[in-house]
Amino acid sequence: MRELAFEDLQLFVRVLELGTLSAVARERDVPVSQVSRSLARIEKACGARLIHRSTHGLSATAEGETFLGYGRRVLGTLDELEGEFAASSREVSGVVRVAASTVVAHYQVVPSLAGLSRRHPKLRVELEVNDRLADMARDGIDLAIRTSAGPLPDTVVARQIGTLGRALYASPSYVKRHGLPKHPDDLAKHPLVTNNAVPVLNQWPFRIKGKAVAVAADGHWRTNDTNMACKMVLEGLGIGRLATLVGEPLAHEGRLVPVLAAYVDPQSVPVHAITAGARHRLPKIRACIDYWAEWFGGAQPAKAANA
Repeated sequence: MRELAFEDLQLFVRVLELGTLSAVARERDVPVSQVSRSLARIEKACGARLIHRSTHGLSATAEGETFLGYGRRVLGTLDELEGEFAASSREVSGVVRVAASTVVAHYQVVPSLAGLSRRHPKLRVELEVNDRLADMARDGIDLAIRTSAGPLPDTVVARQIGTLGRALYASPSYVKRHGLPKHPDDLAKHPLVTNNAVPVLNQWPFRIKGKAVAVAADGHWRTNDTNMACKMVLEGLGIGRLATLVGEPLAHEGRLVPVLAAYVDPQSVPVHAITAGARHRLPKIRACIDYWAEWFGGAQPAKAANA
């Protein structure tokens, strides 16, 4: 056991998080055979079989679960130690892997990156873009930008950096051709853009005479991608329900027009910057969170710098 290195612990943990040796090999840019040999050496040093191999993938044996638990605790302590030394140096540098949804990445994160680079020239960002919630451990994510309407797990550290509501928008070209609905009931006469992956997003909420009312949107145009939904609305295909973080800046630019603003219930939820374990103490991650708290909060320092 004494001959094991921290790299061995990291490799073993990643094998179980990713589920295949090939995934770990791709991540490390090494041959699969090298990962297999490293795993065999770890098992030999422990004197026990740690990984069960089957046609369904890899899983931990009872001894492997024990080793995994200790390995994660040791690596967590290393993260804390790294944070202590990095905090004392105050240098902001290195790579930060950031996860965000397609629409938030496209319309918020990417436009913010030039300003982040000006503030911290030695910082690099690797952006993981997907509408699904990233598994931070499996995907090696340092920082996730997520919306949340409920409590977050105790295993993460979260800081609210903004709020996200949803509202209805159409393009000026659409309004010119079709006009605007005057009441939620009029939506039945208009082509709508909806989400075929998250049905709850198609229950459009309104406040009518002080009462909460949900209208089931029947999409003429449907997509499983929030960024594509925004593109469809911008192209004038129909009325869509978009995140206000995206819709409001586009409306301010004159590229979108709010629809039924007097009736729409935005149902705002917090936007959090989420980190796992003690990594929030690392200067590179803290710098990103501080910057995006300004950006999502409306200060948008990068845009001001570009003006």
